[in-house]
Parts: sequence; structure tokens; C-alpha cells
Amino acid sequence: MKRLADLLRSTKTWMLGHKLRAVILALVLVFTAPWPARAQIISPCCALLVAGLSSIQSALTKVVGGGLNQILGVDKAMQQFQQAVVWPQNLINQARGLVGALQGNYNQIQNLMHIPVNSATLPTAQQLEQVLLSRNANQIGQTSGAYTALYGPVPAPTAASPQVLNMVDMTDAAAQAAMKRAIEIDALADLELQAANQLNQSIQAAAPGSAPIIEAQADAWLIRANAYTQSATADLMRLRAVDLANASADIKMGATNTTSLRQALANLMQHQ
Repeated sequence: MKRLADLLRSTKTWMLGHKLRAVILALVLVFTAPWPARAQIISPCCALLVAGLSSIQSALTKVVGGGLNQILGVDKAMQQFQQAVVWPQNLINQARGLVGALQGNYNQIQNLMHIPVNSATLPTAQQLEQVLLSRNANQIGQTSGAYTALYGPVPAPTAASPQVLNMVDMTDAAAQAAMKRAIEIDALADLELQAANQLNQSIQAAAPGSAPIIEAQADAWLIRANAYTQSATADLMRLRAVDLANASADIKMGATNTTSLRQALANLMQHQ
């Protein structure tokens, strides 16, 4: 105790003699001394925040998470049903293989349609035949000239009766119209084959979900093809109608000629 009292007395004497140094030393001790951390004491605000976050986490996990898991389960079941029943991969591959096989048939058909069938041997007939088998709609304008060069023009008004001239003119018109229509149909057939090839190639690389779109395009082309077929049928009907009309006109002119001949014979008998 005596030593402690002597130490305190000497320290007091030193501090009184060195006031500035004592103040500086006290400030250093104040700023360098360890202070208790506030985080070690639980704040009521932090406790409420933790409790709220825990409640939200529990609600998301049990309520929302449960519903999302059910939705995910239903979605997986639908996906499995579509892959196994609606769009099975093996059947899709089988359909694509069939389309690939049909592509070869399309190519064969296209090659068959372009086999040369021209058979005329004389220059004038070859010219008309070349136009008719050109499969080029731009050649339609040359049909009339080639037809006239081969079959001749309509006779002059003084070369035949008006009935005969009308029949010849109508027959030539129907024949040329049918020839022009045949060139158009050949060109349309080529376009249809090209469209069929494009659709076939699209089907090979198409996703199952795009099948209805391709099917709608194919149906549209089928309707166009039916329309072209009906147009060709109409031309055949017109040609048949002209043939029947010519036959009827021949009978009528024969009847008229017979009547005129009877009248001429009657007049001749009267003069005798």
C-alpha cells in the first residue's frame, strides 16, 4: 500500500509539472481505448424486421411455393402427354421420312412432264407445235400467226357464203383459244409443281406446331389447282360445243341447199 501511495504521489507531482503532456496522454488513452459494439445488443427494430422477413419467407415457401409446384407438375404432365401421345418423336420422324420419299416422286413427275413429245416434221407444223409445247405463257402471242400459217386464213367474203365464213371464223377462234389455254395450263402446272416441292421441303424441316400453317397453304394451292382444272374443262366443253354447232350448221346448210335445189328443179320443169 505504501508503494501504491508513493506511486500515486509521484504521478500527481509529474502531472502537475507536466500538464500539457498529461492532457495529451489522456486524449490518446480516450481515443485508443476499446468501446463496446452496439451490434452486440439486439435492437427491437431489428427483431421486428427479422420476424417480418421470416413470416414472408414462410408464406412464399408454403403458400406460393406450393401452388407453383402444383402448376409445374401439371405443366410437366401436359408436356409428357404431348410428347408421348400428341406429337410422338418416332411418328414425327416417320412422317418426315415419308415426305423425303415423296420428294423423289415429285422429281420424277417433273422430269416426266418435260419429256419431249414434239412429232411434227414439216417447218410450218413444227413452228406451231413448238409454240404449243413451249410451256411458256410469253409464247401465247405467237399462236395466231403460227396457226394461220399452217391452217390458212379465213376466206375472203366473195370466196364463200356468209354462213360458211362465220363457221370457219368461229372454228378457228375456238381452236386458237384452246391452244392458248393449253399453253397457260402447262405453265400453271410447272408453277404448281414448284409450289409442291417448296411445301414438301418445308414439311421436312417444319416443327410439329407449324403443321396447320403448311396444311392451310397446301389447301390453298389445291383450290387453285382445281380452278385451273375447271378452266381446262371449260375449254374442252367450248371445243365440243363448237363441233356440235358446226355439225348443226352443216345440217342446216344442207337443208337450205336441198330446198334451193328443189326450187331450181321446179322452176326448170315449169320452163319445159
